[in-house]
Amino acid sequence: MTTDSFTSPEGRRIAFRRAAAPAGGVTFVWLCGFKSDMSGGKALAVEAWAREAGYGTLLFDYSGHGQSGGAFEDGTISAWRADALAAIDAQTEGPLVLVGSSMGGWMALLAAMARPERVRGLMLIAPAPDFTEKLMWPEFTPAQQAEILDQGFTLRPSEYGAPYPISRALIEDGRQWSILDAPIAFEGPVRILQGMQDPDVPWGHALALAASLTSPDVVLTLIKDGEHRLSREADIARLLAACSELAGRVGG
Repeated sequence: MTTDSFTSPEGRRIAFRRAAAPAGGVTFVWLCGFKSDMSGGKALAVEAWAREAGYGTLLFDYSGHGQSGGAFEDGTISAWRADALAAIDAQTEGPLVLVGSSMGGWMALLAAMARPERVRGLMLIAPAPDFTEKLMWPEFTPAQQAEILDQGFTLRPSEYGAPYPISRALIEDGRQWSILDAPIAFEGPVRILQGMQDPDVPWGHALALAASLTSPDVVLTLIKDGEHRLSREADIARLLAACSELAGRVGG
C-alpha cells in the first residue's frame, strides 16, 4: 500500500497509509507508540487483517516519527495528540476503532474523548496514559531530573537503540493531558492486552486504566509471560482476535 502525506492544520507533514472502508463501514486506526512508527509488525498485522476482513484502515506517523516531518525532540503530547486528530479528521470517515500501542494507547484515549461521535471502540496494547508523569519522571535519577529542569533535556538510554532526548517541554506538557486520576468518559467496548513482564508499563497501570474507564464493557487480558512489545505470534493472534470481536461489537 502506498504511503502518502498531508499537511496538518498546525503545518506539520504527516505520513500516512489508508484504505477506505465500505460505505458506513468501520475503519481501524493504528496509533503508534513512543519513538515507533507505522512500519512495525503489529501495525502491519492489523492492516493486513482489516483489509482481508473488509474494514478500512489508517496508519500514520506522528511528527518526528517514522516518515513524517519534524524532529522527535521537538515533540510533545499536545503536538502528537493534534497529529492524531488531524489524521483522523482528514483521512477517515464513519465509525472508528482506535488501536493504540503503548503511548498510542494514551493517544487513542485522548482522541476518543475528543471525537466521541466517531470512536466506537478501543483496542489498547500495553497502554501508557500519563506515562510522562507517572512512569517516566519517577524513574529518572535526581541528576537526570536536574538536567531536564536546568538544561532542558536529558538523554534516556534505550533497550532498542541509541539514547534519545527527553525534553522539559515533553514532561511539562504531558501533565495537562493526565487522565488516570478521574473517570475517563468512554462508553464503547474496550479491549486491553497487557504483559505482566513489561518493564516499561507495569501491569498495575492497566488495572488503573480499566478501573477509570466509564464503559461497562472493558476486558483486560493479562499475559503472564508477556513483555512490552507483545509482538510474538501468539500475542498478535490475541490482538487480531480482539479486533475481530470489537468489529462485531460496534456493528462492523
